[in-house]
Order: sequence, then C-alpha cells, then structure tokens
Amino acid sequence: MQSLGDNIKGLFKNWKTVPNLLSALRIVMVPIMAVLFVKGYPLWAVFVLFLSGLSDFVDGKIARRFNQISDLGKILDPLADKLTQITVAVLLFLFFRSAQESPEMRAFSWVFLLFVGKELFMVVMSVWLLSIGLRPGAAEIYGKVATFAYYLVMLFIVAFGPEVGAFRNFWTAPSLLLQILVVVSVVLCFIALFSYFPGVWRLLQERKQKLQQEQNQQGDDQ
Repeated sequence: MQSLGDNIKGLFKNWKTVPNLLSALRIVMVPIMAVLFVKGYPLWAVFVLFLSGLSDFVDGKIARRFNQISDLGKILDPLADKLTQITVAVLLFLFFRSAQESPEMRAFSWVFLLFVGKELFMVVMSVWLLSIGLRPGAAEIYGKVATFAYYLVMLFIVAFGPEVGAFRNFWTAPSLLLQILVVVSVVLCFIALFSYFPGVWRLLQERKQKLQQEQNQQGDDQ
C-alpha cells in the first residue's frame, strides 16, 4: 500500500496543466472575493464569483477535451469548489444574521451553515483517505450538478439579495424565492454527499482486500 508521502508525491506527476492553473487561480480568488464583499464592493464580489464559476466550468472542459486530467487536478478542483462554497456560505450567514431590513432572511440564515458543515465533512473525509494511502475519486455527476446549482443560487443572492445584493437597487428578490432556491441547493448538496459514500466504501473494500493479499503473500514467503 502507498504511504501518505508517496500518495502526495504521486499527485504532482504531470501537474503542469491549464486546468490545474485555473483551479489554483480559483483558490486565489476566494480571499479576493471575500475582502471585496466585506469591504462593501458587492458588484466586484459578484464579478469575481462569476469568474470563479466560469473557470470551474472551463477547466473541466479543457481537461477532458485535451486529455489534461491529472491526479492533482482531482484534488485541486474540488478543493477550490469547497473553499469557495464555504467562504460564500459563511459570508452570507454572517450578513443575513445581522440583517435589519429582512427578518425572514435573518431567521433563515442558519441554513447556510448546512453548506459549511457538508463541505467541511468532505474535506475531512478527503484528508483521511489520503492519510491511509487512498486518493479521493473525481466528482460524480451529482456533485457537478450540485456545484453548478450552488454557484447559480449564490450568484443570484449576491446580485439581488436583500441588503447584500449588488443590483438590489434595480430589483430585490423576495425572501421566499431566495429561501426556496437555497433549500433546493441544500438538497442537491446532500444528495451529492450521499452519492459519495458508495465510492468511499468501494475504495476501503479494495484497500482491505489488498492488505489481506499482502498479508497472505508474506505468510506464504515465510
């Protein structure tokens, strides 16, 4: 079985690709977007979040079209997604928690913490798999759909949400509509989470079988 060190070293084989660069840029965009949002530049925050979502779509297309799929990309891409999603969810929770003009969203703000909990759990699971010599698999279709929906919903909120929306002076989305969209996104996120378990179970079973084979081989050698 590969050790954690071997597993990490293996990630950097053929790592110099355009998709990996885009994923790294998305990670850099996270603090930029957060600072813009907190400092009162929601329009620029929306722009950065849009670029992040667009690059997420583009890097996957490039990776598949030009056969630039790499083990590092399978880590960087979801890591960039998780950092973005956690940051946006925390920011919206904090802003809506202190909302003065929208008591409905203030009461609803705790729902954003469900995104945070789900993504933190995924990060812990990925780190644990790497620590035992396993590499997390690429995102399944459920994860891709959930991520796409999340970006759309959060962009909509940051653009038109009460008190936080960059374009709220033109049109402010009703709180009920925002709540429905967020709940739909939450459901999709947890469907993606549950779809993750069969793959993890398969990896663990394969690891168990390999360990047993190695032990049997050692016993035969002795």
